[in-house]
Amino acid sequence: MLPVVLVFRQSEGYCADMTNTTGKPKTTQPRVFLFLQGPHGPFFSELANRLRETGATCFRVAFNAGDASRWKDAGSLLVFHDPIPAWRDQLTRWIDETQASDLVLYGDVRRHHAEAIQIAKAAGLTIHVFEEGYLRPYWATYERDGSNGNSKLMQISLEQMTNALNRTADVPAVPPDRWGDLRMHMIHGALYHWHVLFRNQQFPHYQPHRDQTVAEEFRLQVLRLLRRPRHMVERWITTRRIRAGGRPYHVVLLQLEHDASFRAFSDFASQTEFVDMVIAGFADGAPQHHRLVFKAHPLEDGRAPLDRTIRDAARARGVSNRVHFVRGGKLAYLLQAARSAVTVNSTSAHQALWRGLPVRSFGVSVYDKPGLVSGQPLPEFFADPMPPDPNAYAIYRQFLLETSQLPGGYYSSKGRAQLLRHVVDRMVSTNDPYDLRLQSRETAAQQLRVVR
Repeated sequence: MLPVVLVFRQSEGYCADMTNTTGKPKTTQPRVFLFLQGPHGPFFSELANRLRETGATCFRVAFNAGDASRWKDAGSLLVFHDPIPAWRDQLTRWIDETQASDLVLYGDVRRHHAEAIQIAKAAGLTIHVFEEGYLRPYWATYERDGSNGNSKLMQISLEQMTNALNRTADVPAVPPDRWGDLRMHMIHGALYHWHVLFRNQQFPHYQPHRDQTVAEEFRLQVLRLLRRPRHMVERWITTRRIRAGGRPYHVVLLQLEHDASFRAFSDFASQTEFVDMVIAGFADGAPQHHRLVFKAHPLEDGRAPLDRTIRDAARARGVSNRVHFVRGGKLAYLLQAARSAVTVNSTSAHQALWRGLPVRSFGVSVYDKPGLVSGQPLPEFFADPMPPDPNAYAIYRQFLLETSQLPGGYYSSKGRAQLLRHVVDRMVSTNDPYDLRLQSRETAAQQLRVVR
């Protein structure tokens, strides 16, 4: 038997950039991180605790009682209780008073976050943006300056990614041991809206960034939890019927209508517009024996009447018996036998691309690269969809895994532990994760390799 040797490789740029060429620590000013709104739950509070261990100072801005409820250090909580037009001046004062060096937020398109990024850039702050993983469900996204349509990925070509990957060995990204974020996301969301609904007296001018009132948001969160067992049974029956039907089918990956990417980076004012367009394209182009399956987002809460919208549009086009609706759940079982996928910039398209399925995506998306998604008109796509280049997608996916995609999640305790293990080094680095990887030097993340 050949001996087994364990070899550790240390990256340049993350932990390595904390020392100079003499091996002595750099003498830099302590970092001051100013947190805005984050994912539901304790992730931002736990992240701040890890950053304090590096010698940094952390503050949190609370826009409502839900924000304040999960921040453990009351002495570093900054309460914003004024009308939103006062936000720009107040943030400027807080940046000056705290001597902030870094801004941390989740999502970059809600009004107060977009304004904060403009102010922070002008003040020279480093901007840390978190989002749900581009490669879901086992990863979270960490970028600098912007995400989704504002991401630096929009300006990085596949050729640049290829050249960057040629400089190092492949780096496997390990997902969490157990995935439980969806259930905990729903629980944290319900708790967050409970605080906003019943404990928000300190924030008289708070207005949610979505169209629904706080009471309606809370009601929808609770109903989604209560209906989950029934929806699981309905979903299992419908999915089994589709798979057992023996007919080719195409999957439509629906976004949440109130999702920031759908609203900010697409031309659709509502899901109804998108549903009508897709069913029209299917009716005009798909072979008669093909079926169309609309797959709702796992966090769809019923505020949009999707089932009725789909049923009415299918009836108007005379394809009622060829169109199905699946309410939430995991996507893998449906995609295993699908012919293609259609979406509005949903990150779930990565699961289709990974399986080599043709994808037609509308709106602005980080994966809209030559060789990955089809640009065919919908009738033509449903008739003969153009598949992705598997080599191009392998390069794109690996580049993401070595830069902005970190294993773990925001909501379950195991997911947070996995994510925190990786993200703190990225945040204290002076280098943007994409810029660092594109530099012409060894930048692979530390890994454990088995050499036989």
